[in-house]
Amino acid sequence: MDALLKELTKLEKLTAANSKGPSIGQSLDSLLQSLHQAKEDFLLGNCSEEYIRQLAQTVEAKKKEVDERQKEVYSVLSRLGKALDKKFPTPLPTYPDLFSSASSVTALERTIALHLLRTGQFEVAETFLNKIALQESQIKISDDLRNQFVDLHQILKALRNQDITPALKWARNHASFLQSRNSPLEFYLHRSQYIRLLLSSHPPDPLPAIYYANENLRPFYKEHEVEFRRLMTCVAFLPLSKLQNSIYKDLALPTLHFDLEPLFAKEYCASLGMSRQVPLRVNEKGRKVMGDRKGEWSQMDELPIEIPLSSDNRYHSIFACLVSKEQSTELNPPMMMACGHVISKDSLQKLTNLEGGRSKCPYCPVETAVGSALRIYL
Repeated sequence: MDALLKELTKLEKLTAANSKGPSIGQSLDSLLQSLHQAKEDFLLGNCSEEYIRQLAQTVEAKKKEVDERQKEVYSVLSRLGKALDKKFPTPLPTYPDLFSSASSVTALERTIALHLLRTGQFEVAETFLNKIALQESQIKISDDLRNQFVDLHQILKALRNQDITPALKWARNHASFLQSRNSPLEFYLHRSQYIRLLLSSHPPDPLPAIYYANENLRPFYKEHEVEFRRLMTCVAFLPLSKLQNSIYKDLALPTLHFDLEPLFAKEYCASLGMSRQVPLRVNEKGRKVMGDRKGEWSQMDELPIEIPLSSDNRYHSIFACLVSKEQSTELNPPMMMACGHVISKDSLQKLTNLEGGRSKCPYCPVETAVGSALRIYL
């Protein structure tokens, strides 16, 4: 990179206005000024042969300045191009246009808009939606869905400020939904408030916390019996300094309260029929995995993560080798051994004994001659 930076610095100095000699722009500006002045003098009748001769010399001098500076710039540009080719011999990859159809563009725009709404960037989302609306986009996000995301972030902000009331109200309104998912959200909200009450008084006064637990935690005793007993027993290890050195020290950790935010966001999005992770962040993780494992995923038609598809989008069977953990391809098809077990062709070759030309099955003691293994066509 040193050679590249060296040539780039030279180019910047040559094109800068404060360089040693006049720049191309300065020379041309000076020439234009001389020509304009000559035109005014000519109209006033002040032109002599000597004046015309001096003007011709000025034009020739400026032309020479521009030519010399142009040669220097072209020379540096040529060396810079050669340095770039030497440093980056491999050409940049080209990818097909993935969003050429109207439906794919609409799906991408909707994904971006939902990402902005889910991450609480409401002003940016509004600007984005207004801009694509001017382009006659088909994307439509209802006001009800927008308001639900606003409510989500207001509740998350309240949880961040140690106020469980909005989250608790939502959990009670969606109690049947949470029960169908066996979600501990409402119990964890009450547990957080119980711990805060327990540790808020100095000297310790556990009675307010016990009254709170008796009223709000007791209905969850059957589902969370073990945790309920721990919450009641930890009272014996107050104050906080003693609790932090007891077997119940996990109840004094701040994560017990901080973990409520991702849990609530997960359940809230599930109630809207959305995944717990933001789609664009999932794509970013997939790209990172592909970048970290260049040797394993180097083809455009390969993905490092499993994409669940509906039955309408499943066109053929697939096979993933349990030895190499790779999906079969035309160059690496599934091969059935003599015992009936199936592994990929690459795995079969790696397991082959070079001397005897036989492969021992990774699942059973049976050995198979390499030539007798049968290819499975899916």
